[in-house]
Amino acid sequence: MIIGFIGFGKVSQNLAKLIKSDDIALVTSQEDRSPKTIERIERSNVEVLDSFKEVAGKSDLLISANSPKNALSVAKEYGKCAKGIYLDLNNVSPDTTLEISEHVNRLVDGAIIGKIDSQNPVLYLSGEDANELAFLNDYLETKILSDRIGDASLLKLLRSTYTKTLSSLLIESSRLARKHGLEEEFFDVLELTEGDGFREKSASRINNTINSKKRKSEELQEILEYFDDDELDMVRAAFEKLNR
Repeated sequence: MIIGFIGFGKVSQNLAKLIKSDDIALVTSQEDRSPKTIERIERSNVEVLDSFKEVAGKSDLLISANSPKNALSVAKEYGKCAKGIYLDLNNVSPDTTLEISEHVNRLVDGAIIGKIDSQNPVLYLSGEDANELAFLNDYLETKILSDRIGDASLLKLLRSTYTKTLSSLLIESSRLARKHGLEEEFFDVLELTEGDGFREKSASRINNTINSKKRKSEELQEILEYFDDDELDMVRAAFEKLNR
């Protein structure tokens, strides 16, 4: 089996680490990639092909893991070239996923839940062909949600309404504590209610949000556009904060 990656950020890099089998070849391309991405590819055990069209044409499973704003354009360009299943792992709305399905022969909707470079993420799948990817459970915990395209994307959005607003709140409250010289004590009292290790988890969440604020802002925009709900006050505030 050949598994191809279009986009080689942290998601693809971590999947390449987790999927280890003599029966599976991993491929991608450095076509139009940034120096940072090329360096990431070179550090991974993947074969480099000349173009992403070649990657799509050779792959039994083609994984798209890009930024939300590029998810649809990638599907339009490479979806019909894919000879096998096209697994979309982008943080987009169910509406965008359904639009992607119009440009892909065999789409599976996917959501990776957990820290992006974790050794134990959980992969949620939905779509008529999702059961064909059950073999991925040999490499990371894999759960089939349903045969409906959009369910995995919806689950991602629902989770993001919580995690990304919480991250913004942590950034704001820790900044205030630091400003008043009580940052250490602030996390001490939070650990009393939130549990041991909360300080480290918070630092990781804050750093990840700050370092990926553009992508996370795009994900929040997908939430606001999909739900179109006047009561998404916290999501809207988090979106505005990340764009300031």
